Amino acid sequence: MSLAVDWSRPWYSPWAQPGREVAAAIGAGRPPHVALNEAGSPVRCVAQDALPAGRPYEQFVFETGCCPVRDGLHDFFNGLCWIGLPQSKRALNALQAAEIARQDGVAGRRGPVRDAITVFDENGVLLDAPEPLWTALLQRDWRRLFVDLRPLWDDARVLVVGHALLEKLAAPRKDMTAHVWAAGAPLGSRAGADAWLAAQCTPERLAAKPFTPLPVLGIPGWWPENENFSFYDDSVVFRPRRR
Repeated sequence: MSLAVDWSRPWYSPWAQPGREVAAAIGAGRPPHVALNEAGSPVRCVAQDALPAGRPYEQFVFETGCCPVRDGLHDFFNGLCWIGLPQSKRALNALQAAEIARQDGVAGRRGPVRDAITVFDENGVLLDAPEPLWTALLQRDWRRLFVDLRPLWDDARVLVVGHALLEKLAAPRKDMTAHVWAAGAPLGSRAGADAWLAAQCTPERLAAKPFTPLPVLGIPGWWPENENFSFYDDSVVFRPRRR
């Protein structure tokens, strides 16, 4: 299995050390689930065919402590997130399993809690930023956020926690938009971010969907083209707030 990942990209910085190790092991011929286990996965990664037909994935992980892994970047990054954010992944998985049990299966609508978990687990970003940046982000005042207040981004910290977003960023596109959660703790380490996020993972908090959209390639220093401020004039990507 080929894993084409440029670990020098800024969004991969927090994940580069375990990512390179696991990718090297896979490149040397180790099955992905074995390479993830050897890198210290807090759940036992298993081959995808260990998941019984018709069994909800989230329920299987919760009840068995085993995480099915397919070939490809999607499950590779999911495995890295388990390694780097074990408390948060366990908390989200437990909530998913509880919601599935409460709803007697996965048929029909997921409901607000499961929907929020899926959105954030797949596409989430934690952002620790000065208050003026947050105000501009919530107002979707993109010119102020990325141009007028650009120097303040030196004091901001960003952690991509959504494994599908990490996968998509292997082939970046301007329109990639994350669901951002304001970090209530400094993002100086994955462990600190993990502890804070796990504590926030309650049904009430998630049902409120405390996320806001952010086109991630607009982040200063993340994409060379945004050095030209006309980058932000694209209203298809940088959409104004609905009135």
